[in-house]
Amino acid sequence: MPITVTAPRGVLTTSGRQQVLPRLSRALIEISGAAGNAFFTPIVGGHVDEVEPADVYAGGANRPLVVVKLEIPNIALGSVELRAAFIRAATDIVGECTVPWHEPENTWVNIFNAPDGGWGIAGRAYTGDDLVAAITAAAQ
Repeated sequence: MPITVTAPRGVLTTSGRQQVLPRLSRALIEISGAAGNAFFTPIVGGHVDEVEPADVYAGGANRPLVVVKLEIPNIALGSVELRAAFIRAATDIVGECTVPWHEPENTWVNIFNAPDGGWGIAGRAYTGDDLVAAITAAAQ
């Protein structure tokens, strides 16, 4: 389940740049109720992109936005409450990984859902049922 963090260079602290993705991954795993699941845990990952501060805009004005993009199959975070919990956790994590002057309104979190069979790893397209079966089998 890819997580992409895009931030203007200099907004994430040095340690924050190293910590933000592992912490977001743990938050997703915990909120999903899959902590310790041997199938689910290794399929959560992603990357951090740092861009030139002059290249980041909101409302037509240059702003220090940090954007967290989560791409998940349509069965993941299956309720408004779970999605809201991830958005809150991600915003808090970004706040702890950025310079002191970074404001919460400059952290945007977007969750994108892949349609059934539109999410995969290693050349295999997983349906929601496939993922549930794999997660359930790993939990036993």
